Amino acid sequence: MSVLLPQDCLLCGAASGDTLLCPACAASLPALPATQCPVCASPSPGGGVCGACLKSPPDFDATFAVWRYAFPVDRLVQALKFEHRLALAGFFAAAMRAGPRPAGDLLVPVPLSPARLKERGFNQAVEIARPLAGALGIALSLDDCRRTAETAPQTSLPWKERRRNVKNAFECRVDLTGKSVVVIDDVMTTGATLAEFARTLKRHGAARITNWVVARALRG
Repeated sequence: MSVLLPQDCLLCGAASGDTLLCPACAASLPALPATQCPVCASPSPGGGVCGACLKSPPDFDATFAVWRYAFPVDRLVQALKFEHRLALAGFFAAAMRAGPRPAGDLLVPVPLSPARLKERGFNQAVEIARPLAGALGIALSLDDCRRTAETAPQTSLPWKERRRNVKNAFECRVDLTGKSVVVIDDVMTTGATLAEFARTLKRHGAARITNWVVARALRG
């Protein structure tokens, strides 16, 4: 395959054979701290639940992430979302499968608002979730949850305002009683969007919510 379809690394332009990144760039992707909070994946000495999650427990129960959201992972995520480099969705899904995998009954991508979906033409969380569901044999829910509020982009807001921005932004139209749900998204920043989505899912009976994301943004 690499002989028939040679390509250049998305980051540095060097020959990368049949992969999106050359070995050097793949090795340069920023790792998360070795010890993380099991709930939100922020740094936590000893790997215990962090102070923020102890003080104000979010509605989700666990978070799995592959990389830290920093250069060059941020560039790759943006290339998927804004440059329609859809092959990156498969690359991200493969990296997620290669690490620790959360258990669950159902995969649910975080929905985009109708306006943003129309503007972008696809939901990056859906594109990442499709190969995960196929590879793991877990049911994929694409139509049971919706984003009903057209909110300001979270990246445009200060961290403290993001929770208010997404309040009541989602709806769920299926009974999730007793289900362990794995929520798929590209990036977790403050966790406000994922917490609000988890709140909606738990109101519809979900017993456990695990976030499974490509990258986790860390403060500082």
